[in-house]
Amino acid sequence: MLNENIKTIRKSKGLSQQELAVKLNIVRQTVSKWEQGRSVPDSDMLISLSEALETPVSTLLGETVIETEVDTLKAISEKLEVVNLQLAQRKTAKRKMIYGSLISLCAIIVIVFAILVEFESPYLGWNYSDPETAVLGVAFHAFEWMFVRVAPIILIGAIIGIFSIRKKE
Repeated sequence: MLNENIKTIRKSKGLSQQELAVKLNIVRQTVSKWEQGRSVPDSDMLISLSEALETPVSTLLGETVIETEVDTLKAISEKLEVVNLQLAQRKTAKRKMIYGSLISLCAIIVIVFAILVEFESPYLGWNYSDPETAVLGVAFHAFEWMFVRVAPIILIGAIIGIFSIRKKE
């Protein structure tokens, strides 16, 4: 019974044989011999053992101890910590990606506006008697018309998004 109780209580406390041996200032092989029933601790060592395991001597010497689920709970909590850390890292990476995308979108809109201002709608002076030139001119005009009306709204939304993401960090 003593050997089984030492092993069960040690495991339920999450201690290895080496860690218990260090607490008791003995070698690991001694703990192993106790757990295998090949030797028993003397009375002074039994008291030290009960203190190290935070268990009364009577429990060590008494009935068989049922292994608690502390190890299982400890393992689950450690796994949950890892999962939470991974989720936090993903969330941070996603936020950085969105932040970079919004900044890129703002830069592209400003560049396109600058190009449109610089060229001052050159298609307005084209000769539209040629069908291919007419189609190209209409396409340029439609793009410019749509861009001038939609891009400011997108730019404002992107700037608001940048500031809202920045505040959360």
